[in-house]
Amino acid sequence: MQRKAGSRLLKISLLMRNEIENKLMNKNTKPTSMRILVYDFLDSQDVALSLSEIENQFENADRITIYRTLKTFEEKGIVHSIQENNTTKYRLCEDDCNENTHSDRHLHFYCKICKQTNCKENVTFADNPNLGFRIDEVRFFAKGICENCLDETLQ
Repeated sequence: MQRKAGSRLLKISLLMRNEIENKLMNKNTKPTSMRILVYDFLDSQDVALSLSEIENQFENADRITIYRTLKTFEEKGIVHSIQENNTTKYRLCEDDCNENTHSDRHLHFYCKICKQTNCKENVTFADNPNLGFRIDEVRFFAKGICENCLDETLQ
C-alpha cells in the first residue's frame, strides 16, 4: 500500500488497464478512471481493507467517490464486504461472483496480533441444496493468530 492515485493511473500498463476494463464491463460496470484505480489497488492487496485504508492510498480522491465505487463493486459481485467489529472491509471476489450470486462462503480470518483480515478459501461453508431451506448469505468469520504471527511467536 505505497502508491498514490496521482501516479497510479500512469503506472497501470495499457494491457492491464484493458484487462481491468474488460473485467468491469463483464460485470455490467462502466470502467471509469476511479473504478479502474480502485480495482487495480485491491487486486494488488493480499488482505481485506477498510474504506479509510483504501482512501489513504488516493490522496486526491473524494471519500464519497471511493465509497460509491466500493458499493457498486459489491452490488456487481466485484468485491465482497467483511463485517469486522464496527468496520467493513473489502476484498476482490473470485471471477465466478456476479450481481446475482456471490460465492463468498469461505472463512474471513482476523489476526489479533497483526490486525489483518484474510480470506481463507481453503476453509469453506458447504452449500447443501437438500436442507429444505435456502441460504442467501453466509458471514463466516473467525479471530485468532495467523500463520505468520504464529510462526513469529514460536521462534
